[in-house]
Amino acid sequence: MEDKTVILKTLVGSRAHKLNAEDADYDYRGVYILPTTKVLSLGYNYKGSSFIEGDIDNTSYELGHFLHLALKCNPSILEVFKAPVIESNELGKELIELFPYVWNKQDAFNAFTGYGNNQRKKMLNHEHMESGRWQKYAVAYLRTVYNLCQLFAKGTFSLEVTNENFKDKLLSLKEKDTAWRPGEIIDMAEDYIQNAKDLMEDVVQTPDPQKVNEFLLKARQLYWGDFEDTKTD
Repeated sequence: MEDKTVILKTLVGSRAHKLNAEDADYDYRGVYILPTTKVLSLGYNYKGSSFIEGDIDNTSYELGHFLHLALKCNPSILEVFKAPVIESNELGKELIELFPYVWNKQDAFNAFTGYGNNQRKKMLNHEHMESGRWQKYAVAYLRTVYNLCQLFAKGTFSLEVTNENFKDKLLSLKEKDTAWRPGEIIDMAEDYIQNAKDLMEDVVQTPDPQKVNEFLLKARQLYWGDFEDTKTD
């Protein structure tokens, strides 16, 4: 059996958001699974993710680590469930269907607003302000808290920005000589966060970690591997 098997590959970034310039890079995020014999072997150095950076950015996560982060409602991980699929096998398709069972409202609120605040700090970074990169982080900041509102309102969210009013705001923000200022971005984001708090009161969805774990155990059985796999490191 190969060292790792890709079960899902998705398109993320500005091209998935439909906010991209024609020459924009391609960003991919996916999930792979290692042979179970390798994961369980004595002394094996388990790495939960891999990242390749360049004109094409490709980030991927080992299934066990991916599900662990999904249950914590990591926004970058939850995006994979909703992103355009580039490549998938049957296990990958089953993984996508787990979305309703991995998230809960409190962890989602904490994780999305935490990620948003991280983008806010980058937006306000002096070097980013000087270079003009602050706009990239401002877009990510707004889009993250907007997705949180979608999640609480509909039980799902879309990577593609389909609301024309919101899309126009983000596109104008990306312009080189944008009229937007950081303070306006913060005010807008705070409005979305307050909206998320209001919506949160009516969210009744609950996760099902047992169902998620059953899926992982099934996957580990399917990709058990051979003893020889443990001798390759």
